[in-house]
Amino acid sequence: MSENMNPDYAGVGMYRENIIDHYKHPHNHGTIENADIKFTENNPFCGDVITVTIKLMDHKIDGIKFIGKGCAISQAAASMLTDEVKGKTLEEAKNYKREDVVNMLGIEVGPVRTKCAVLGLVAIKEGIKNYESR
Repeated sequence: MSENMNPDYAGVGMYRENIIDHYKHPHNHGTIENADIKFTENNPFCGDVITVTIKLMDHKIDGIKFIGKGCAISQAAASMLTDEVKGKTLEEAKNYKREDVVNMLGIEVGPVRTKCAVLGLVAIKEGIKNYESR
């Protein structure tokens, strides 16, 4: 990153670095074979796409992975969110809100970028909804 920062500063620069790190080295990246839940969500305005696959055990998220393409915000948020929901019940995962995802990012996100940030959340919630309606 080209930003010159005071190493003692724990402000926005630290969060930007965290986003770039998750973007370049995403956690839970890939797909789960024989997943119980699979859902793809896209943002037609910017072209970002995220597919989540989830393996369940006793109505808990035992494993979760994602693949996708898009901006650093969408991919980093999906990486952080998959870390966060792993081990949670489906009900707990459904209760995550936009604000929770934005808070994970740790930076201010405008309305247009919020759609990018919550793409993974929408994929998880819609996937759970489809699973529960079967």
